[in-house]
Amino acid sequence: MGENIKNISKEQIVAAAAKLFKQKGYTSSSMRDIAAALNIEAASLYHHIKNKEEILDIICFDMAKRFSGAIAEVNDIYFNAEEKLRKAILHHVEIITEDIDKSAVFLREWRSLPENSLQDFMLLRNQYETEFTRIVENGIEEDVFEAVDKKFAVLSILSSVNWINEWYQADGKMKPQEIAQRISDFVMGGLRKKLVTDPHYRP
Repeated sequence: MGENIKNISKEQIVAAAAKLFKQKGYTSSSMRDIAAALNIEAASLYHHIKNKEEILDIICFDMAKRFSGAIAEVNDIYFNAEEKLRKAILHHVEIITEDIDKSAVFLREWRSLPENSLQDFMLLRNQYETEFTRIVENGIEEDVFEAVDKKFAVLSILSSVNWINEWYQADGKMKPQEIAQRISDFVMGGLRKKLVTDPHYRP
């Protein structure tokens, strides 16, 4: 094949695999398919990667750590619950849209991780949801959010932002910041505590 293995980096292999996993699905993709996408011999991949399970592991954990770092920063820096939630949503949207292929693999294929990796991944996933829940709890304690079902609220928010992966286009009309703004406004409309002076308020 045309490309010299010395000119192929591990990052290029992961990127090509992510694109393939998004298109065909992880279980339907092989190392031979990845090699073909890079125009190299399948055996050449093993100079960089042990197997496709390692690629899935790299994608899922790199993404999970990015999300974890972003939400930790939000909870460390910002104090007002509404501002925290808006920033958390913005960061989530930015990470999702920065690499649609990898985020699609992260969202759809994580269940295919080997058992030992799956447990660690689930821990990171649950910690991320917990950090989001903390923000909603803060808003309720600050008396700016309604006393909602926190778990349902967080899962609804995350479902909304993750859904972006299904339709976002880098050359589309809406940029990530505008998408985050619209989702945040919609979320706040449901969470923000209604004031008695609000003409639409019903006790």
